[in-house]
Amino acid sequence: MKSTANTVGVASRSKTRRSSLLKSMGSRYDLYLMLLIPIAWYLVFHYGPLYGLQIAFKNFSPAKGISGSAWVGLDHFKRFVESYYFWRLLWNTISINLFSLLFAFPIPILLALLITEIRNKAFSKIVQNITYIPHFISVVVMVGMLMVFLSPQGGPVNTIIEAFGGAPVRFLDSAGLFKSIFIGSNIWQNMGWQSIIYIAALSGVNPQLYEAAKMDGASRLRRIWHVSIPGILPVIVILLILDVGHFMNVGFEKILLMQNNLNLESSDVISTFVYSAGILKGEYSYTAAIGLFNSIVNLMLLILVNRFARKKAETSLW
Repeated sequence: MKSTANTVGVASRSKTRRSSLLKSMGSRYDLYLMLLIPIAWYLVFHYGPLYGLQIAFKNFSPAKGISGSAWVGLDHFKRFVESYYFWRLLWNTISINLFSLLFAFPIPILLALLITEIRNKAFSKIVQNITYIPHFISVVVMVGMLMVFLSPQGGPVNTIIEAFGGAPVRFLDSAGLFKSIFIGSNIWQNMGWQSIIYIAALSGVNPQLYEAAKMDGASRLRRIWHVSIPGILPVIVILLILDVGHFMNVGFEKILLMQNNLNLESSDVISTFVYSAGILKGEYSYTAAIGLFNSIVNLMLLILVNRFARKKAETSLW
């Protein structure tokens, strides 16, 4: 009897919740209607193309179509892992993203802390504008500027080196310097834009905490360390998780524009290999397998980092 009563109670609560949800949706139908467009966009452009992902496990033939092509199992994945270029592609992709994470991720946080600590508001806005502007430069123009600045024939950087008695350096032709130039230019272009979120988060920190820290005799650095950084820590963790979520994706357009035969040893990454093998050589199944491999690694990293952040910082995406 008790079990029957519990079942009836659960069914009644479930019915009440459904009724409440439908009532809420009916009263805010306009907001739910606005959701239809983004849902349709995701279905058409994100979930629809997943149908074509099966060519990673087939020998895709345009004449036979996706459904008519023969299944080959994991052959394309094995071919990629056993290929001569696998370890070079993997190391270049991981090292560029790892160094970007180590050096590029903290700089917008430091910039945001610096800007909020500037007492002169006019000077603070000038610093913000100067650091935001490079974000609006297109990738093509950015690479063109790098080529001009770093040119061994009359480039400003080499002119300065020669003025001090040094020999011109072929920066963009050097495999050893490629990653530093790529990551450094990314930092310069994006640090101001990325600092906006941290500045917004810092503006939400309770001012009474700063006042209390001042009364306790805390120096400015102590206030940053004990008030500002803990105040924006959830935002830092969330953005770090999002960055790790596309860890294996390198800025494809920029790296392709900067790539040449002399720096190929450092600039050859998975995304550029997919472009050259898939688009230029027409190996659709092989490159679909490489792309799927890339996405699986990204997904695994995202899940691991999200779980770690939830345990250690009590902040996570889900």
